[in-house]
Amino acid sequence: MAKLMPVFLLAVFLTFVIASFSSRTLRFKSTESNPVAGIDAARQVEVKKYWMVFLETGPHHSQDPATRALIQEKHMAGIRKMAADGKLLAAGPFGGGDNLRGIFIMDCKDSLEAVSLINADTAVITGRLKYTIKPWWTVKNCLFR
Repeated sequence: MAKLMPVFLLAVFLTFVIASFSSRTLRFKSTESNPVAGIDAARQVEVKKYWMVFLETGPHHSQDPATRALIQEKHMAGIRKMAADGKLLAAGPFGGGDNLRGIFIMDCKDSLEAVSLINADTAVITGRLKYTIKPWWTVKNCLFR
């Protein structure tokens, strides 16, 4: 959990930077499940829930080079498919040599959809990667324009 805190703080910071540079005034749809509702009542924005997936080294990550290459090839094919389907907005590896391997930012209707897509990833199926998924809110339509 302590490993994820810098990433979480960066995500929160970026959310507020994006919101402050947005020239549009949008409205909240609901404040009940919106953790940033009411932060700045004078500037109303609409936030959307995305799913942040932190990929970590899995319990079975010591495959031979040929198997590892095949798993990676299928992992990348899955990433391309999720992106083409509009479910994956961003993905990429982390540096640093620790167990935190990469991140997905997903646009799914709920966590069940996100989990089903991640569980279909060959790297997760084989145990090469494991994941932690968190809901993440940011200003709607300000991601990756």
